[in-house]
Amino acid sequence: MLLSQYRHIAHFDLDAFFVSVECLKDSRLRGKPLIVGGSGDRGVVTSCSYEARKSGVHSAMPIRLARRLCPDVLVIKGDFESYSRYSRIVTDIMRDNAPLFEKASIDEFYLDLTGMDKFFGCRLFIAELRKKVLKESGLPVSYALASNKLISKVATNEGKPNGQLEIPFGSEREFLAPLPVSKLPGIGQDTAFKLIRRGVETLKTLSEIPVDMMSALLGKNGIELWRKANGLDESPVIPYHEQKSISTERTFQQDTIDIGYLHAELVRMTESIAFELRKQDRLTGCVTVKLRYSNFDTVTRQAAIDQTNADHILLRTAGALFNRLYDRRMLIRLLGIRFTHLVPGNYQIKLFEDTQEMIRLYQSIDHIKRRYGSMLIGRAAGRVP
Repeated sequence: MLLSQYRHIAHFDLDAFFVSVECLKDSRLRGKPLIVGGSGDRGVVTSCSYEARKSGVHSAMPIRLARRLCPDVLVIKGDFESYSRYSRIVTDIMRDNAPLFEKASIDEFYLDLTGMDKFFGCRLFIAELRKKVLKESGLPVSYALASNKLISKVATNEGKPNGQLEIPFGSEREFLAPLPVSKLPGIGQDTAFKLIRRGVETLKTLSEIPVDMMSALLGKNGIELWRKANGLDESPVIPYHEQKSISTERTFQQDTIDIGYLHAELVRMTESIAFELRKQDRLTGCVTVKLRYSNFDTVTRQAAIDQTNADHILLRTAGALFNRLYDRRMLIRLLGIRFTHLVPGNYQIKLFEDTQEMIRLYQSIDHIKRRYGSMLIGRAAGRVP
């Protein structure tokens, strides 16, 4: 690859985003061990300050364990409306200044700055952009500049908090080599344990394993992990376009008044687009149910909810809307459901009051759906009686 051909990809990540927003709202929280998450002991940590992390606290940890590790930690219930508002502030800054950017989640962005090195200079540009984000939002941010998305993301994580790193083209493998395998995106707890059990503890060792052996051990995922360990990633920066809604509807072959059938269809449809929400790392703040009667009259009803992508909350809301909406007892021709007020958000159950057991259940269900298809598993209530 010629030097003129390699890309310049920056990764921006807002440091401890939820905690940083809370500190902006209440300056007395600065410098203290802080958890944003469920208030009860059965809840889990959604985000935590770096002061709390020094005691071993981390995201998805049960609140009860976090309190044992850090007895003086402060636990506050989060305010997703505020987090969404600050995320939009930073998104607008990126939109107004970056030539091409991807919003990867509520608090992280990729920028493709390829070609800017000939003019303004990539290093200078991202340094100035970081200052602008800090000045206009008040939020601390870390960033890294590299030749692809993978390296820039790993480097940002290594530089946190308040880090600024540049990984020159050609030094990707050297940068990754000493890192533990768990640092590589795509390697979860189970895969890391499987590799470490076989003596593969660093990315240097992983990169040197024959690709055929990795394929035999982990299938297609093994090949992809071998490529990543060698610093290879051609994935593009996907231009950000704000999606307004996710919806689905069904026109029945025969108009129906079968309530059991209609409820089953509503469950199936809601589960389907809720899974789509989670695949896109999005949350919804508004649910709308739509009915069309046999005389073609169309009615809708909607409800605003706390931002979520959890099946049990969305199903409960959709069912309540349907029961309030279906009041004519006429034959139904069409049934639909739509999620709006979408915001980026990583996998959440009940955003600040979920339990570890519930998280594991949902993650297992979604893992099965991703691997074998979304129709393989679902609630019994979604099966047509």
